[in-house]
Amino acid sequence: MTSSLKPTAVVVGVGAEQGLGAALCRKFASEGHHVLAAGRTREKLDRVVAGLTAAGGSGEAVVTDATKEADVARLFDRALAPGEGLAPVDLVVFNAGNNRQVPFRDLDATSFEDFWRVGCFGGFLVGREAARRLVPLGRGTVLFTGASASLRGRAGFAQFAAAKAGLRMISQSMAREFGPQGLHVAHVLIDGGIDGERVRTLAPERVKAMGEDGLLHIDAIAETYWQLHRQHRSAWTQEVDLRPFKESF
Repeated sequence: MTSSLKPTAVVVGVGAEQGLGAALCRKFASEGHHVLAAGRTREKLDRVVAGLTAAGGSGEAVVTDATKEADVARLFDRALAPGEGLAPVDLVVFNAGNNRQVPFRDLDATSFEDFWRVGCFGGFLVGREAARRLVPLGRGTVLFTGASASLRGRAGFAQFAAAKAGLRMISQSMAREFGPQGLHVAHVLIDGGIDGERVRTLAPERVKAMGEDGLLHIDAIAETYWQLHRQHRSAWTQEVDLRPFKESF
């Protein structure tokens, strides 16, 4: 990589401006990366990218459905040839996911498969494409957003836990296969509520009950992702768990 070229990052699963995906975009842009913000909704992506530009960074919105193989391949085609003055991608985050409580006996097959496709299959497609493109370069970081459901299932969340547990195994398998070839793969286990637009809109009572710093701040989470990318290869982390200081575990 030529030092004069600006590095490129890809964040898959970018939605609301006050969400983790957007916070990751802002963090990487502030550290000097050109950011490809990937998600399903053009309007949301455009707002996030406009914020990066306004803050002096650079980015590009790439409408992507992570469950579609052709979309993911197209995203990485762009990431490997991002434009003049930009280096091929060296940082990839898979942050896509969906979550809601559904009683097990009410869970239909289509819904279960939808959760798996977004939370696990999409991670496979992104991880595989990242490995195909980055391993030959002998460098790079691939990070997956996990959850406490990656380790344990709760009543009413079988569909979410199944997807997240599968994603964790993808991360471990990739790390063991590609770490020796220079690709850093890590899984970030989020144990607690994220203080973003989703929780504040759908569960304001939870935000109030948790009190100050009772939920994970999106910018604090993003800082950990950045530090994982910056780790020296003699001391790589494969998995890290993050939780508010009030959270029992």
